[in-house]
This record gives sequence, C-alpha cells and structure tokens, in this order.
Amino acid sequence: MPAPVPESTTLSSPLSHPPFRRFWLGRLASTLAYQMQGVAVGWQIYALTGSAWYLGLVGLAQFLPMFLLTLVVGHTADRYDRRRISAICQLIQGVALTSLAVGSFSGWLGKEAILCIVFVIGAARAFEGPTMQALFPALVPQEVIPRAAAWSASANQTASIVGPAVGGILYAVGPTTVYAVAAFLFFAAVLSISSIRVARPTAKREPVSIKSLFAGIAFIRSRREILGAISLDLFAVLLGGATALLPVYARDILFTGPWGLGLLRAAPAIGALTMSVFLARTPLRRRVGRTMFASVAIFGVGTIVFAVSTSFTLSMGALIVLGAADVISVVIRSSLVQIETPDEMRGRVSAVNAMFIGTSNQLGEFESGATAALFGTVPSVLIGGIGTLLVIFIWMRLFPQLLNVDTLGPAEE
Repeated sequence: MPAPVPESTTLSSPLSHPPFRRFWLGRLASTLAYQMQGVAVGWQIYALTGSAWYLGLVGLAQFLPMFLLTLVVGHTADRYDRRRISAICQLIQGVALTSLAVGSFSGWLGKEAILCIVFVIGAARAFEGPTMQALFPALVPQEVIPRAAAWSASANQTASIVGPAVGGILYAVGPTTVYAVAAFLFFAAVLSISSIRVARPTAKREPVSIKSLFAGIAFIRSRREILGAISLDLFAVLLGGATALLPVYARDILFTGPWGLGLLRAAPAIGALTMSVFLARTPLRRRVGRTMFASVAIFGVGTIVFAVSTSFTLSMGALIVLGAADVISVVIRSSLVQIETPDEMRGRVSAVNAMFIGTSNQLGEFESGATAALFGTVPSVLIGGIGTLLVIFIWMRLFPQLLNVDTLGPAEE
C-alpha cells in the first residue's frame, strides 16, 4: 500500500505525484515505440514477402507469448520488484529494436529473423503490460486511482494516434530510422521507470505451486463484480470488432483512399483520448456500474451506426463515439480491478485481465473476418453490434453485483 498522504493532496491530479508522472512518461515512451515498431515491421515484412500470411504470423508471434506466459507473468509480478521487471522488459525491447535497426542497415535481416525478434518483443511485452498495471496503484493515493487510470489510458491513446503516424513518416527514410528511434524511446522508458521511488511492503514469497499460479483466476471468480466487468469488456470487444474491417469499408463502401483509411483508423483513438482526458479531470463518482453498462451499450450502438453508414463523415463520427464509450468501460474496469485487488495479488489478477483483453482483440478480428466471409462485411459488423447489446442484457442478469456498484473507492462523506 502507498504511504499515507495528507488529506489536502488526495484529490490532486495524479501527475502532481512524481512517481506517477515518471510512470506516465515511461508508459507513453514505451507505447510510442511499440506502435512505431508495429508499423515498420508490418511494412517491412510485407515488402519482403508480399504475403498477407506473414502479416498474420507477425500478430501470432506477439499473441502467443502473452497467452502462454500469463500465469508465470502474474506470479513474477507479485514476487519481485515491479519497477525492475518493467524496466528489464523495456530494456529487452530496446535491444530487440536495436537488432532490427542493425539488421536492416546491414541487409542481413530476413523474414524469419524478424519473426523471431518479434516473438522476443511479444514475450517482453507479456511481462511489461500486467506488471505496469499492477505497479501504478502504489504510486498514488487510493482516492486518485480512477483519475490515474484515465491518465494512463490517455498515454496509451496518445501513443496509438501519434506512434503509427510518426512511424509511417520515418519509414520514408527507411526502416533503420524507425527502429533506431523506437529503440531510443524504449531506453528512455527504462530511465523513467527506473527512477520511480515508492515504498512497497515486502511481498510474501509463497512457494510456487499450482494453487499460487492459478490464484489470480480464483480471485477473479470469487469477486463477481470484477468477473462481470472483465467478461463484459471481453465480449463487447470480441463482438464489436469493426476496426478489423476498416480497409474494406474505406475502399468498397465509403469509396475513399489510403488517407481516408488512416483517418478511420485514428477515429476511435481520437474519441478515446478525448474521453480519457475528460475522465482524468472529471472522475466518475456515482453509479459507475450502470455507467459501465451504458457505455458498452453506446459502443454497440456506435458499431451498428458504423455498420450501415455510407457517409464518410457519419462513419468517422460513429467511430469517435465508439472509441469514447470504450474508454469509459476500460477506466471503470481497470479501476475496479486495481482498487478491489490486494497489492500482493495485483500481478496475477492484472495478468489474467491482460490475457482477456488480448484474447478479445485477437479473436475479435478473427470473428469479424470469419463472419464477413460468411455473411458479408456490413452484416458482419451489424451482427457484432446487435450481439453486444444482447450481451449487456444477459450480463445485467448474470452480474447484478456489477450493475449495483456505486463508487470507485471509498464513498464520499
């Protein structure tokens, strides 16, 4: 638990706390680097192979480590210094990006080498994400955690907008430049995270056992509001994966070019960034369970509007609203998980949470592609939006504990 903070500071901005400020800068730098690397790797491997199959292998190489290492990641984050784990992961990614830069410059980098290096990055990312999520609640007073979650989301969304654009611009000079700049950002993140100073009680290093490895899953199952929040977010993203079909919408339905596709891809992140900044300044105080269900409903309606739209402006608006609604549920879910989870369990719970999120993103893209192949593009997205609304009604009955959650953290006097 964080050290006691004077009452006058408990409602201050998370960025006024130096440990969280360093965390936020490190997260921003790391995510920027990751986004830039993703653009460069995709373009380079497609240039080398001309094969969409290899693009799929890039995604698989990043997903498999997260799926396979989830239980180990959580246990590690709960037994060892989370700052050190995060910094080591960022250092590994920086070294991996340096090898991509050297290989591109020297001309020896082939598709197999890229996939192997991406797998290493995916493994480091599998440890970094949950560990960072478990770290930040100790950097601010508990009352500030919802705002801190919103600020953390803003770092991610800012990087998701800026990173691909910067990566694409730098790629005009060559992949070596992109990889070198991304490596520099990872090393900067290492310095930022390593400089965090925060007191944390010595964790009880319980013997490694099957029970301790699965403790995160057992804890989530025992807390119905947390299970409901995580699973609701899982199915909403799984069914509402409209972004996977944006290239088809851009070319065949909205009749726009690559510039239009770029704007469509940026639209959800623009909505999410705007909402995360708003929530950082105006945190949710009451009826947060109902607010989460309402935000997921808006996400589903936004998906339906996007599905049937033939207007570029309307489609952009629907995606912006969709992204804004999504970040509300993300902030509520993240805050619930961090506030309700004991510090000694946060690593394992965050790892399971990260696996749910990663699975929903990956399977959501697969679901959209599969249903589009069976029923067509527009029916696929429409089915996903309607399915999201049906899930809401089912989850309201299955998880009344989530529906009735009133506040995030201690209630106000």
